[in-house]
Amino acid sequence: MKGARTFCWSVLSVALSGCLKEELPVPRAPRGDAVSVQVCIGADYGAQLWYDIGTNSVTAQNSKQDWDLAFAGGADGWVVRLNSARYMRVVRTGNTDLAQSTDTTGYGPLWRVDHNEGSLDSLAIGDWRSTNEVFVVDLGVNNFGTPLGLRRMKIVSVDASRFTIRFALIDGSGEQEFSIQKDPSRAFVHFSILDGVQRTIAPPDGQYDLVFTQYTYQFYDPYTAYLVTGAVNGFSGLRVAELNTSDFNSIALRDTMEHPFNREEDAVGYDWKEYDFDTSTYEVHPEHCYIVQDREGGFYKLHFVDFYSETGLRGCPRFEVVPL
Repeated sequence: MKGARTFCWSVLSVALSGCLKEELPVPRAPRGDAVSVQVCIGADYGAQLWYDIGTNSVTAQNSKQDWDLAFAGGADGWVVRLNSARYMRVVRTGNTDLAQSTDTTGYGPLWRVDHNEGSLDSLAIGDWRSTNEVFVVDLGVNNFGTPLGLRRMKIVSVDASRFTIRFALIDGSGEQEFSIQKDPSRAFVHFSILDGVQRTIAPPDGQYDLVFTQYTYQFYDPYTAYLVTGAVNGFSGLRVAELNTSDFNSIALRDTMEHPFNREEDAVGYDWKEYDFDTSTYEVHPEHCYIVQDREGGFYKLHFVDFYSETGLRGCPRFEVVPL
């Protein structure tokens, strides 16, 4: 394709992710030229890559095991989100004593996940500020699918600069308190319950548009939550319109007037591909096309053309991007 450029970030394993460069910039293509992009999160889907469409670069990367909870970074923020890349879940206990032991028998239908669309009214933890109650947190699974265990949690307070949280083991022992410092330059700051540390994960606002990652999707027929792999907004403010056409080249700026935009967290999502049980491979649907508008106001069209690297490694989405 005329003017096309191809580049690839490959995460061979989560253990190697810390060795990769923080940012891999590529010169901006002239408006109208197509760019072929491939990002690899690994065959185990263990990495998260934060991609900026305007500069055509991965601006941050991390293992999905690096964090458990995301806390709103703004002065007025109170929202706490789960790491849906690990299939994390929460149950409200109805009690306020963190030291009380919890019997999770019968919790099956009570577990809640953060809804994939990212809306505030569908948070697993929800608006905790007036309840003072204890939550049981399922830490999800590691890259091999092994459960990481349960914790009891109470979110004690929030103000303009920090959250205060307390954790205990499921039997109520080992209580610890932590302070999570806010960062108004970021939509969310991140914390690891397992390691007891706050980590810088997301780039500052305006320096990314999409996050390539696993995430938890809520299916309704049957009603079940399941890990899928794709692209989410990472609460970047990206606006997305979806259209189906076999003629990607014909999509033009005028199409922005005919297709509604939304800021749902999984507006791009995962269903530009599907699993073929006969061949045990993923088939990509390039007719699933997207027009996106970034925070700077630029419009781009994109569609996915592959899910495998040149050597056959899965977890390597390849997509084409054209500025409009």
